[in-house]
Amino acid sequence: MSKLKFSRAWSVIFLGIISSSISNTNIVRASQDETATNNVPIQPSQEKEPHWGYGGVHNPTKWGELSPEFAACENGNNQSPVDIHSVEISPVHQATSAGIEFNYQPTPLEVVNTGHTIQVNYAEGSSVKIDSQEYKLKQFHFHTPSEHRFNGEAYAMEAHLVHQNQNGEYAVIGLLIEPGSENKLLKNIWENIPERGQVKAVSEVTINVANLLPRNELHYHYLGSLTTPPCSEGVNWYIFREPIQASLEQIQQFHAIYSVNSRPIQPINNRHIKFEG
Repeated sequence: MSKLKFSRAWSVIFLGIISSSISNTNIVRASQDETATNNVPIQPSQEKEPHWGYGGVHNPTKWGELSPEFAACENGNNQSPVDIHSVEISPVHQATSAGIEFNYQPTPLEVVNTGHTIQVNYAEGSSVKIDSQEYKLKQFHFHTPSEHRFNGEAYAMEAHLVHQNQNGEYAVIGLLIEPGSENKLLKNIWENIPERGQVKAVSEVTINVANLLPRNELHYHYLGSLTTPPCSEGVNWYIFREPIQASLEQIQQFHAIYSVNSRPIQPINNRHIKFEG
């Protein structure tokens, strides 16, 4: 597996910072084109939650103090993200039958700049099936640097594909992103990023998140939590072993908007990580 060390991840992002600034200007310009009339504010209900962030007095170490609803961020025992150490995954905790059955369909592009990340809302009709349970794809979003690590090493970015079943239980697929070839799906998203707190619907652009998946479906599975407040536990995580690629410019473009939006590594405690595929 190709790895990008944490220090290298940052050096890669900061290389060519001047071109990053130029790229960010292009992003802003894209949000002001003829489709900008589709930009609408995020619903008020989403804006009323207690303010949290990744720096200052609202940083991840303080999340549990910001609201009683965020208590799990401080007191939870099965929190995410985690550092996946291959030496800790014994043969007893390996499996080959727990495959993920994908049923991803094209969807009109709807991009949200939440103030914490860039998120793409997904239309009804796409899902995954895991252990006979169907989880509907709700949205996917991005973090930099990667939230999950492998043997202490982080990647430049990480994408989270968020699914939910009829009981409200979450299954999240994590895709690690390393510098490489331009990612065509990301290109469509990056060209339509709205301003913070805005949603941009681009009905004439259709994407399929299936095009974001790596060829190799081998993955690590563990039980964790949401990586943002309220840090709810009981989340099934599936971290794909093979990274996907984005161009250096695309990584810089995201970094120009959100320089750091990843939660620190959480204790693994007594949990087991399974290697599946």
